[in-house]
Amino acid sequence: MPRDEREFHRKIAARSFNLTWDYLDMKKRTTKDDLEMLSAAHSSRYHWRLVGTPRNLAIADWQVSRVYAAIRQPQLSLQFAESSLDLCEGNGLADIIHTAYEALARAYAVAENYPKAEAYLRKARQQLDSLKLDKAERKLYLDQIHQTELIAKKQ
Repeated sequence: MPRDEREFHRKIAARSFNLTWDYLDMKKRTTKDDLEMLSAAHSSRYHWRLVGTPRNLAIADWQVSRVYAAIRQPQLSLQFAESSLDLCEGNGLADIIHTAYEALARAYAVAENYPKAEAYLRKARQQLDSLKLDKAERKLYLDQIHQTELIAKKQ
């Protein structure tokens, strides 16, 4: 693929990823917002699949899983969480595997399978504890785990 085309795909992937987060961060979303969020997440994944690394795709799958959890589609959330985990395990991505565990926990929490959600939350915390991260990065990941814990405790 020519360099300018690769750069185009990288820019669209990153913009779509960030747009997805804008929607995820909304306090209230309409059905239209949910559809736009879903489109943006899949756009990011598509473009990363074309030009990204396994790490980019694992993160994209994690985000798509999170979007499906946000719109209460646990089966699709689980499918993308499992894909993220497979990419992490298959490519030695130990530094982000905790995000895949968090995605699995969130998908199971949305599916109301709280024992599995709790098991994956433990795995996410254990993996995160083993990493050397700066304070800001650790806080970001811990906040995501905490949000998932709140969903899992709604039982």
